Amino acid sequence: MRINGHSHLLPYPEQVPAFMKEKEIFWIDEDRKFMLQKNWKRPVTDSSFFLHEKLEWMAKNQIDHAVVLNLSQLYGNGLRMEEMKQVLRWQNDFNAKVQADHPDKFTCGFVIHAGFVRSALWEMERCVEELDLRVLCLPTHYLDSTGTWRTIFDPETEPIFELANHYGLAVEIHPYDGEKFIQLENTAWRFHLVWMLAQCADSYHFFTLNGYHERYPNMRTCFAHGGQLAQISLGRRIQGFDGRPDLFEGKAHPRKAVGHPNIFFDTLVHDTLSLDLMMKRNKGADQIMVGLDDPYPLGEMESTPQSSYPGKLLDLAVEEGIITREQQQEMWEANVLRWLGADKNEAMMNRIRGSQKTPA
Repeated sequence: MRINGHSHLLPYPEQVPAFMKEKEIFWIDEDRKFMLQKNWKRPVTDSSFFLHEKLEWMAKNQIDHAVVLNLSQLYGNGLRMEEMKQVLRWQNDFNAKVQADHPDKFTCGFVIHAGFVRSALWEMERCVEELDLRVLCLPTHYLDSTGTWRTIFDPETEPIFELANHYGLAVEIHPYDGEKFIQLENTAWRFHLVWMLAQCADSYHFFTLNGYHERYPNMRTCFAHGGQLAQISLGRRIQGFDGRPDLFEGKAHPRKAVGHPNIFFDTLVHDTLSLDLMMKRNKGADQIMVGLDDPYPLGEMESTPQSSYPGKLLDLAVEEGIITREQQQEMWEANVLRWLGADKNEAMMNRIRGSQKTPA
């Protein structure tokens, strides 16, 4: 199989609740040309943002299954609590229906807001026990109830990870909202091209320092976009940890996380040198899985100007001798299945492989 571990899906315009457009929280224009929020819009750059077109795109590119994450615009940061709960509940119900209607094509994630832990735990229980969603989608950073931005791996959020560990969930850490707390002008796409990668590295920094990969052994965490700056900054983190131990009292050494079986990274790093570094940093290919980030233009999409197509990076890596064909296939299939926990969940494995199809 070829499984894409990092995909996104937009609702059709008519599927967005009226209150979300009325309050300018999020909506799609009737012509399906733009996704919009108050004082913000982004072009819909490919028809495969939508369900039926996505299925056609997957068939065309020989992608058998995809993990659909939540929409980054719907992490709920900055919304009033009641609005946030409605928005996130709608997003989770939408993803659950996609998975239920197409069980052999999609495994879908669900989202909670870490700033309101009690309601987050209730929504986690609902999504796992009622909707059969087993991928928890979290932002690298969130806005807490006091108006302070925090990394998602904060002592305040530990009940969330305790419950994720109890359920044996796959966890996806994805960056967004950097322009809301990084005091720089939003120009030249800097928050997507540079600061998203820094956000991933920052959250990985605290994840490993807190030893969550060992404290929660049933939870498997993937960092989006290869956690790219987390790879190159390892030496500096080790230097700092060893040089100023007074700043890291009670924390785990960064080396202990290297190659850990509970930590995964996707392949969306855009060049083979970065992939090569990620391989060496993680002691091989076992913790690396395919993530295309489709249909966004920063994902691996068909594009002549970008000289890109789905799976190109791994094809180049094989040609350059960075990975073997066997490792390439592991990244497409076995590694994604281990992150999802399907290797220990027969029902999930059968659903993904199409052995237990549920009628639409």
